[in-house]
Amino acid sequence: MSKTYEFLKLCDFFILTTINDSAPAARPFGATMEYEDELYFSTANTKDVYSQLIKNPSIQIVAKRVEIREWIRIDGKAIEINDLSIKQIMLDICPVLLKHFASNECNYFALFKILEMKSSLYTANGIVSLN
Repeated sequence: MSKTYEFLKLCDFFILTTINDSAPAARPFGATMEYEDELYFSTANTKDVYSQLIKNPSIQIVAKRVEIREWIRIDGKAIEINDLSIKQIMLDICPVLLKHFASNECNYFALFKILEMKSSLYTANGIVSLN
């Protein structure tokens, strides 16, 4: 398990920021997984975030641990993945998603993998690159 994923799992949620035309758009997410050393998140293809990701895949994720002053910033490109086996793994790892997506074949279940990821951890002792 990477230090980036390990940190995200310690947070209740993370903020995903996309580009909405020329302005940033941020919203909370909770479900993430690491599979074969890659970080994934999901959404519905009916949401604005999906359209924004398709138009411009540049993202930033920020998450902070509640109990201490440590936070993480992740930059990268979100690329949609249509592999049903990986979608099933996401549902297995994050069963809360079953409230939104009945199965890995749900026609509005969108899964994204983060490529070109750069991750930095901010602590009281300074900034640590996690790549």
